Amino acid sequence: MKPYIVAHMMSSLDGRSLTDGWHLDYASDLYETTAATFEADGWICGRVTMQEISHGKDYPAGLASGAVPRTDHFVERNADQYAISIDPQGRVAWKSNTALKSHVIEVLTEQVADDYLAYLQSIGVSYVFGGKTGIDLDKVVQTLARELGVKKLIVEGGSHVSGAFVNAGLVDEVSVLILPLVDGRSEHPSSFEVAMEKWQAPAYLKLTSVEKTDHDAVWLRYTKA
Repeated sequence: MKPYIVAHMMSSLDGRSLTDGWHLDYASDLYETTAATFEADGWICGRVTMQEISHGKDYPAGLASGAVPRTDHFVERNADQYAISIDPQGRVAWKSNTALKSHVIEVLTEQVADDYLAYLQSIGVSYVFGGKTGIDLDKVVQTLARELGVKKLIVEGGSHVSGAFVNAGLVDEVSVLILPLVDGRSEHPSSFEVAMEKWQAPAYLKLTSVEKTDHDAVWLRYTKA
């Protein structure tokens, strides 16, 4: 039941993935153009990235009249594409149930506030539970496949979400768009980050394609070795 999962990242030559301070006006379009070629049923980002996309700061309090059941809630089962937000505590304040023309699905833990669940229901956002206190990514993607017929997903970051998918052994393909610059800031994350206490083992890969793109970038694609 597991979908085919692609981790698609963009980095500098030294592997840094935060783009602030990069004066490359083409970078976002190049990244999205290459991502679109995968024709995925859904794209996945972490809380920080989704907060930037949602442009929301908070949600109304007091919406829940009582305890809201911790059961998966699907509003749209036939969307052209899904925007899947890994948001364990329920902090992304969506203004609608659509992000970049994709139906929003929040991935939560059961520790989320009742008010947040009531808020998501009020604006038509779907949500699934990944566990009581943490997110079981394997369980989540199997739920998406079983309930929504999702066959291909693309993980677009940030670094910790991409690293978590690789670390869990769920990624079938790694795609990295390398831009022609050296960042040099040691405090900035790499494309894939895993906390040491959760690290399992290196993910071994085999190269499937190398392509020089516009603007002297290089697009590398790998699959499992």
